[in-house]
Amino acid sequence: MELENIVANTVYLKAREAADGDGKRKGRSRKWKSLMKFSEAAEVQIFKKEFPELNYDEVVSKSPIGRLLFTDYCNETEELRCCNKFLNDVDNYEKLAPEEQRLNLAQKIYQQCLCDEAESRLPDHLIDHEKVKEVEDKLLGESPRYIYSQIASTVRDYLSGDPFAKYVESKYFTRQLQWKQLEKKPIGKHTFRHYRVLGKGGFGEVCATQSRASGKMYAEKKLNKKRIKKKKGEMMALNEKELLEKVNSIFVVSLAYAYETKENLCMVLTLMNGGDLKFHIHSMGAFTEDRARFYTAEILCGIQHLHQCNIVYRDLKPENILLDDAGHVRISDLGLAIHVPDRQVVKGRVGTVGYMAPEVIKNERYSYSVDWWGLGCIIFEMIEGQAPFRSRKERVKREEVEKRILDGKYTFSDKFSEDSKEIVRQFLELTPATRLGVRGDKWTTAKQHKFFEKIDWIFLEAGSATPDFVPDPHAVYAKDVLDIEQFSTVKGIVLDEADEEFYRKFATGSVAIPWQDEIIEVGVFKEINVYYENDELVSPKEENSKKSLLDKIPLFRKKKTTPPNSNSES
Repeated sequence: MELENIVANTVYLKAREAADGDGKRKGRSRKWKSLMKFSEAAEVQIFKKEFPELNYDEVVSKSPIGRLLFTDYCNETEELRCCNKFLNDVDNYEKLAPEEQRLNLAQKIYQQCLCDEAESRLPDHLIDHEKVKEVEDKLLGESPRYIYSQIASTVRDYLSGDPFAKYVESKYFTRQLQWKQLEKKPIGKHTFRHYRVLGKGGFGEVCATQSRASGKMYAEKKLNKKRIKKKKGEMMALNEKELLEKVNSIFVVSLAYAYETKENLCMVLTLMNGGDLKFHIHSMGAFTEDRARFYTAEILCGIQHLHQCNIVYRDLKPENILLDDAGHVRISDLGLAIHVPDRQVVKGRVGTVGYMAPEVIKNERYSYSVDWWGLGCIIFEMIEGQAPFRSRKERVKREEVEKRILDGKYTFSDKFSEDSKEIVRQFLELTPATRLGVRGDKWTTAKQHKFFEKIDWIFLEAGSATPDFVPDPHAVYAKDVLDIEQFSTVKGIVLDEADEEFYRKFATGSVAIPWQDEIIEVGVFKEINVYYENDELVSPKEENSKKSLLDKIPLFRKKKTTPPNSNSES
């Protein structure tokens, strides 16, 4: 039995290592290039309809592959190259520059793009000398982060006009449509390799999986069709899938693919190799305040993104916060989340005992306030090592836990600083309207709390902050495969045509931005986005097929023949 777990872990870790390594295929199928073969240019024009609108924002700004192809297009003309370089440099400066490097980087942009002798100087018709003078004055001071925002806006407006119109008529946009066609290819179980079970959800197992075309590793959440029907979980499953499609944040687990097999509906999600916060708290003990602060800040950014998408999460707890390879965290499992239109409220006792907000327990109407309560519970548990309203392994009835919550009964130990005590108190405010995250300027007010004084929010939001803890890349942060309880067979359920309509709504294939990010991240874009034969848009050459054993023996090698009308001398 132990051998089965060792084998499962070994195969899984080897797949991860291959995907992250420097090998030739990086975990891809031997025939991966045939899986990524472009269609002819004339055949892909129909994919223009995949863009909500054919404008700069949809085609370039919101498309990772579109941004790269637009850069290639701009690089053909010196004026456009300078404009695009300026925008990229400003974007990196605003999002990625740490405080100590900001002034030097700001000066570098000025020297390369704005001063008279700059090698990549913006064209004269885009330079407002008054705005440039303002920049020069600010460079003498502390160099605020958005020093170039007005000039960047002017340059962006210019690129989105005539240059963009010409881009749409170019070979680069045709290539973007070829990528869009690949993105829309049908998805099925043979698109992936499957590895060990990592856990289980409400309707089925969660296993590790790998794209055959790119080698990228994912987690696949399987929802058994008969189990969904038996539990009447169709709307819940479709709701989670549709909410995940709306989300695009490095602080929330992303949906990359949704497809079906004969037995299951499958969601292919971000693989988080580092385990969940509950595992780390209970296995390794309470966190330092610095580590807790870092996770809190990233969770807060995830909550902010969900709320900006009008999503109330409703189930914040340590086991739903997962760590990736680098030690960053994401919110996972949107099974209980709900879309709430602006200025509306919902009702329902939804969540996990010990983490539900008072307004949920009292069955009152609520909206985003419940997520800020959950964040307060998580901060407390990270620093203390146990939840605020129930001790670890304490045997206590649900009614008692709910009474403690309604009474606001919890106690701080000497592990808490005054700042951490204060932020927990403000998130665990019994009255929703005065709770931190709800009052004032919502999440902006929360970010300004003294507890976050050390956090550079823009740097952190760009994913550039360094975590305090990095998971062991050679460890599997999951239960042994034999310790994960298996689902029983569902009997007495028959699937019919009405179910098929629901499956069609669910199994919509790849999700645009995560798919494009995957193709770029693993190097597939760079390898096959090449123009051959006088810049014609054709697919890259296939690798040589494997030679048979006889081909390797000189006697049996096929001789090259000379064409009949060759000019070669006899």
